[in-house]
Amino acid sequence: MSIADHDSQLGFDALLTDAESANRAHRFERETGHLPDTMAEAVPFMRILIRQHHAAMQIADVDAVMALRDEAYKLALRLNGGKPGILADDEAPGCVLECKNAAPQGDIPLWGQHGSFVVTIDSMRVRIELDGFFGIGGRYKFWPGFSARAVDFDRPFLSATGYRSFLGIHADPVPGLTPDAFTCKMIAGYVERELKGKLVAIVPR
Repeated sequence: MSIADHDSQLGFDALLTDAESANRAHRFERETGHLPDTMAEAVPFMRILIRQHHAAMQIADVDAVMALRDEAYKLALRLNGGKPGILADDEAPGCVLECKNAAPQGDIPLWGQHGSFVVTIDSMRVRIELDGFFGIGGRYKFWPGFSARAVDFDRPFLSATGYRSFLGIHADPVPGLTPDAFTCKMIAGYVERELKGKLVAIVPR
């Protein structure tokens, strides 16, 4: 290949790269152009998504649930200029949206909100940290993940460490379940199946 041919090939490759980048940008704008591109507008928009998502979860409308979660991810991605890393740190768009729309401490969250609250299962008190839109596996699993922490460390619990996470939950969609009722059912089922109905003492660290 002559120098001229080589330069011509490099120029053609650059054109292809530019065209691919332009196509990507057009596609991204087509998919997210209807969404806010400032945090001031995105926070109240996210609240609307959460309310719609909660309503869809309450009737177990799987398609609507997943579409709304996808919309939330696209919103965070748009705020991040189309770049990954929407949950990279506390200042990342996904983290900011989640923090500004989290349920007040102790309140039962709506489905789609991050929340921290306490449930009582028989006599066992458990602090629940429920994932919001951006929890692990949230775009693929109907039920969000959550963690369970002991409140009373001097009483039997569902793990010897005083902590257990519930991620990748495999359970059929069920209408009418609130987050507190759902987490209670998951924990009670775990105790019955895995612990044969018997709680364990928390081992002091």
